Amino acid sequence: MKKIEAIVRPQKLDDLQEALAAAGVNGMTISQVHGYGTQRGFKEYYRGSEVIVKMLPKIKVEIVVPNDDCQRIVDVICDTAYTGEVGDGKIFILPVDEVIRVRTRARGMDAIN
Repeated sequence: MKKIEAIVRPQKLDDLQEALAAAGVNGMTISQVHGYGTQRGFKEYYRGSEVIVKMLPKIKVEIVVPNDDCQRIVDVICDTAYTGEVGDGKIFILPVDEVIRVRTRARGMDAIN
């Protein structure tokens, strides 16, 4: 199993949820996060004073998928989150040793489905 962590623009969340559901993803965890990469923030003006915003709002989507589905789901995320502008996001793929559903103690893919 693989855990896919995708950091994307907040305005892409609804489209991404729909695309992942259509791709057969049964569940996901979504968090509001802040950070920066190449963008390094931006300048804003507040009451006539320049303010540099260094941490940008992003959405982190976490899903666990079978190894065989990983590349397909990554492609769905890339296609859906793409704008062509700096700040479209990043995807991290990590190995998952085990998943356990607390209520039933089901393990592996049985705990996810």
